[in-house]
Amino acid sequence: MDLYICYSALGPASYHPCAKAHKALTAAGHRPRLIRTYGCYGTDRFFPGRRRIKDLTGNYHVPTLILEDDSIIDGSDNIVAWAATHAA
Repeated sequence: MDLYICYSALGPASYHPCAKAHKALTAAGHRPRLIRTYGCYGTDRFFPGRRRIKDLTGNYHVPTLILEDDSIIDGSDNIVAWAATHAA
């Protein structure tokens, strides 16, 4: 399982979407591989990691979770909801 994040999954989950997704996954017993995409606020198109996310989801936003079966879960709220119902 790969979790695409901006740069870090640290910080308060209350305002950092990548931290929110990562904390939900680890609380559910998952250990995703973290992949940094870099970029933010209008610079996303300049970063290869963000272009990959755009190719996968149609947008540049992270976090994005790619499961072993290549299913895509996009956005921290969706990842949190998935983690709540899919314990490791």
